Amino acid sequence: MRSSAKLRTPSPSTYPLRPVCVALALSLAGMAHASSSGLVISQVYGGGGATGGSPAYKQDYVELFNAGSSNVSLVGLSLQYAAATGNFNGVTNLGTGTVTSLAPGQYALVALAAGSLGPNLPTADINGSTAASASNGKFALVSGTSALACGATALACTASQQAQIIDLVGYGTVSLSEGTATGVLDSAKAAVRNNNGCTDTDNNAADFTVASAPVPRNSLSALNLCDGTSPSPTPSPTPSPTPSPTPAPTPAPGTLTPISQIQGSGNTSALVGQSVTTSGVVTKVTNNGFFLQDPVGDGNPATSDGILVFTSTAPTVSVGQAITLTGTVAEFNTGAATNSLTLGRTVTELTAPTGITVVSSGNVVNPTVITLPATQAELEAVEGMLVTINTQLTASQNFFQGRYGQVTLSSGGRLVKPTNIFPAGSADAISLTASNAQRQILLDDGTSAQNVNPTPYFAADNTLRAGDTVDSITGVIDYGLSTSSNAGLASYKVHPTQPLTFTRANPRTFTPPTVGGNLKVASFNVLNYFTTFTNGATAAGGSGQGCSLGGAVSAANCRGADSLAEFTRQRAKIVEAISAINADVVGLMEIQNNGNTAVQNLVDALNAKLGAGTYATVNVPTAFYPAIGGTGTGTDAIRVAMIYKPASLTLNGNAVADTDATHNRPPLAQTFALPNNEKFTVVVNHFKSKGSCPASTDVSNGDKGDGQGCWNGLRTEQANRLLTFVQDLQASTNARGALVIGDLNAYGKEDPIRTLTSNGMSDMIAEFSGSSDYSYVFDGEAGYLDHALATAGLRNVATNVVHWHINADEPSVIDYNVEFKQPVCATCNPDYYTATPFRSSDHDPVVVGLNLVKAITGTAGRDTLTGSAGDDRITGLAGADTLTGGAGADVFVFNDIRDGRDTITDFAAGTDKLDLKAIANTLRTSHGASGDLIASGHVRLIDTAAGVEIRIDTDGAAGASSPIALVLIRGVSAAQIVASRDLLL
Repeated sequence: MRSSAKLRTPSPSTYPLRPVCVALALSLAGMAHASSSGLVISQVYGGGGATGGSPAYKQDYVELFNAGSSNVSLVGLSLQYAAATGNFNGVTNLGTGTVTSLAPGQYALVALAAGSLGPNLPTADINGSTAASASNGKFALVSGTSALACGATALACTASQQAQIIDLVGYGTVSLSEGTATGVLDSAKAAVRNNNGCTDTDNNAADFTVASAPVPRNSLSALNLCDGTSPSPTPSPTPSPTPSPTPAPTPAPGTLTPISQIQGSGNTSALVGQSVTTSGVVTKVTNNGFFLQDPVGDGNPATSDGILVFTSTAPTVSVGQAITLTGTVAEFNTGAATNSLTLGRTVTELTAPTGITVVSSGNVVNPTVITLPATQAELEAVEGMLVTINTQLTASQNFFQGRYGQVTLSSGGRLVKPTNIFPAGSADAISLTASNAQRQILLDDGTSAQNVNPTPYFAADNTLRAGDTVDSITGVIDYGLSTSSNAGLASYKVHPTQPLTFTRANPRTFTPPTVGGNLKVASFNVLNYFTTFTNGATAAGGSGQGCSLGGAVSAANCRGADSLAEFTRQRAKIVEAISAINADVVGLMEIQNNGNTAVQNLVDALNAKLGAGTYATVNVPTAFYPAIGGTGTGTDAIRVAMIYKPASLTLNGNAVADTDATHNRPPLAQTFALPNNEKFTVVVNHFKSKGSCPASTDVSNGDKGDGQGCWNGLRTEQANRLLTFVQDLQASTNARGALVIGDLNAYGKEDPIRTLTSNGMSDMIAEFSGSSDYSYVFDGEAGYLDHALATAGLRNVATNVVHWHINADEPSVIDYNVEFKQPVCATCNPDYYTATPFRSSDHDPVVVGLNLVKAITGTAGRDTLTGSAGDDRITGLAGADTLTGGAGADVFVFNDIRDGRDTITDFAAGTDKLDLKAIANTLRTSHGASGDLIASGHVRLIDTAAGVEIRIDTDGAAGASSPIALVLIRGVSAAQIVASRDLLL
């Protein structure tokens, strides 16, 4: 969840939550003291057991923090929970986790009881089973591991029990707390200790902020030394006001201060903290504020004439009203306190408005016309103002459209990931990065509500696809987060004041583009297809189960559907997608690592739709290198897998994997044979992702800021290791070549891909679909992480390679998940979910066409040539040859009119073909033929008693030359031959 939902929820530090009555809390003045060791409770969240809504996390948790200057041992300590008026009995032994001591500034995450809704926590350091209340309760950090058994209203803690309490946090209405308890929590909120855990005044209400969208930290999070030497990002997404470094004289009481003077010509106001009275016309009303603009302005293009007035509750003003008011000038940081983007672009606003007086109504403010691209300084100059953007804008990202009502728009077409088309760090990549920043703006629905109903900007078919366009927008300019992380990206945004109409410039396609050839291979990241669910249930009806990760089995390791109901929706979409692709081989990524259980479940569902035996699973692989050994599917919770059509192919040898330690998800290889005995190898991969960055000491894998993200060094190592694996496979299989497919988590010109292409592998996406093709959208930029690379033997027979754009262009709100959707009510729109391929995953599938035919060539004499049981390409050459294709789709090749009068014994019209392209070229270049060679008589189909005879006439029907018999097609008449279908001319 992002820190500020558009105009944002008010900062609890500025607008604290107030209890509605005097708390029953016992003031612990006699026992509460700042922790002598520095160990404190820094976050508390009890909403993990929520059965509805959109909980922040699936598990209850408590975050611990060492605010001191020395290491603190956790051995012998416990975390104890008590209900609002209960005794401390829920005990978690803190010495049993993976972290048993905390360095100064280090955090530890204690995961507690889990529910079925919400995202998983980051990796916990300590695990317990206590179930906490989402709203009212208390936690104690205790010296000792036995239950205190005190704390209820009727049973206060004794002096000796009090002495054991290192820290105490009460939230909501409780019997016990340090000073006053924090505000009431809920499933979306946590109590977060201020100053990243460093504040400890022994008053919970003063020390903690009730924060939406909390960000729990674990022992791997950045250190936060409380002496200020190493600040770390705040976990609270709630932004904080930023003071102005340049105070200005306070305006005289009662005088009007123009909005332009409040805004000033810089990024921040010189009047921060001062009370001002101003006037203007209301241009936009939101759910917790409104925009006010001087309709005349000061004529200075460097100073904005508009401003946001933050009311925290629904405003009472209306658009078009001219008003005066008094408020306090503030600079609002819409992100985390350490987010350099939002810190450098705070929003100037008026807070705590009073004395709102309506002077008149029905006033009109003329919008200022702006265009994109625009620099940040140019957009800052119109912050808060009503504008019209007279530039056609393209939807580049719609991931947050359903949840936050946000769509990233760009001028000049879609935003392309720079490292998709240029090497990282190159001048071209740097230039495109800068260009992308100036070409985009965030379309925002102007409300802080989440999962609004109806979803804004949807067309009648309940979608807005990336690539769709809008010709102009009128609205007010604002600034804020453009992602769900308060430490993430931010951008200028526009809140429309007039209805928008998008043009469907990127229509859906219900089948993939045609790829040709006689064989189709697909690659599909199925986005965590798990048959064990996060609630511990399984697709087979089991309960209390878990998923394996690094050898540990827990439901917390499951990453896919939360329940059987969600899984049923997920599977239906994936089945529809794979059925429409209709590939002979499908490589799968992000499928549960539970043997072939999850894979077989998918195959069973496909066969239920397509017919028994249509697909089969490739076996669980064994280690290709016996000396390395190990499990063929790795130790991650997900694996790669493969399915195939037994009617089209047979397995040639066993499935194998490279179990080298470089891969935590070993590449899977299987060699197949066609009916014509042509062999090829498919290698499915899933390289290390770009997220979950390593420690700062791992220099090669840190984010270098060149667009390649984290773990680029490891992905490059994996690419080098893959080259060795493919080379060794080639030597051992005698296959025509290898096709490398999968999610390589690297864009088209990043180091891992360049490693592969500089060592003999062809990037077939770039060659067939262009370097600007895409399979994934992140932060508004499109590129392809999903690849198809081939050795020379297969590149030479590739017919087409495409991405089928069914996922990356679609909003996530239409996927199978049930969380973060519209509230359920009698008048709400129906669930946007449909059992169609669209948004079946977040990656687009890759589809590859190969023409793996058996080449059979005769001699200059009279030959009898017989094809295989599969697809053949038969060339008789000179002499009167007898040609029999056999089963399959065969092509009979004639390169010269002097090849002789051949006979084809089993030509199947509509299946087999005659390749006359070389002869047709000779007729056009040497004999003046043009246009339709059948109509001109240069190629004639003559019926005979034995069949149809193909004759070549060098001067056509109008000439004097006699036609030359090329081939007799036995048992077929001229009427059965369709030239456009059966003849290649």
